[in-house]
Amino acid sequence: MKHRKVEHPFGNGHHRRPAPHPPSRRRDSLAAGDRPHSAGERHGASIRLDRIVAAATEAFARDGYHKATMRQIAREGPGGPGVGLAGMYHYVDSKERLLFLIQFRAFSGLLTEVTAKISGVSDPVEQLRLLILTHVQYVAGDMATLKVCSHELDSLTGEAYEQVRRVRRQYYDLARDIVARIIAQERDRPGGRSADPRVDLSGRGGLDESVATMSLFGTLNWIYRWYDPGRDRSPASLAQQVFAQFLAGLLGTLGQPARRPAREPAAGRASPSNNAAATRDNDSNPRGSDDHL
Repeated sequence: MKHRKVEHPFGNGHHRRPAPHPPSRRRDSLAAGDRPHSAGERHGASIRLDRIVAAATEAFARDGYHKATMRQIAREGPGGPGVGLAGMYHYVDSKERLLFLIQFRAFSGLLTEVTAKISGVSDPVEQLRLLILTHVQYVAGDMATLKVCSHELDSLTGEAYEQVRRVRRQYYDLARDIVARIIAQERDRPGGRSADPRVDLSGRGGLDESVATMSLFGTLNWIYRWYDPGRDRSPASLAQQVFAQFLAGLLGTLGQPARRPAREPAAGRASPSNNAAATRDNDSNPRGSDDHL
């Protein structure tokens, strides 16, 4: 089997190329012939689908995608979907469809949220701060989803994999563009200082934008492994430290003095409802071959 290194947000770095697989005929909810017609029926169906996806997220995060079963998801906890096994198949036709919905909703929602937050902001450093803040708040609001997205990317196949990959790529490209503009802006800033020779990359091909971007995602993607928003510092405070450390690292390799970070948002611990509100929510080294995509 051919293996490739995949570089993207929420990835563990080692994923196989998905085997050909025909796309599902179903959309995000019901099969075309079974869709409810009234607004009330559509609303009820949407709520039930959301509960099924939430139950699947908990099961996949706890037991792993391959070990979890549809029967288990149907009876997942007191807050489960509340539909029986047969009823669940009325909304989704397979376990892989559930995994697709979890990942596609997470990535597209996060991309939408970050894009909205940085809209109208011209300073790439401030854009970086907002991207990190939004990402960390999303993680703090839904650790289980991040775990599933990080560990189960290679479990999707065919068109489902490709749809998720395209959204991941968009998010990666957005972050990489921000990092590239910071590097270009700070590299040419007058009045800089000499970099410590141990971190000076000027004579070693310069600072690689893709490596810098993936280093950032490497930090963000593993937060769920150790961070507890109910016990540790607030998501806003954590995001501020990640931002300050990453920016200082960039500027240090460029021979520039560290810039004073933007004012830290109010500390206070974010409630689950606040974190959820913040979520209204790649792949690649562009110089490489298409094989890594």
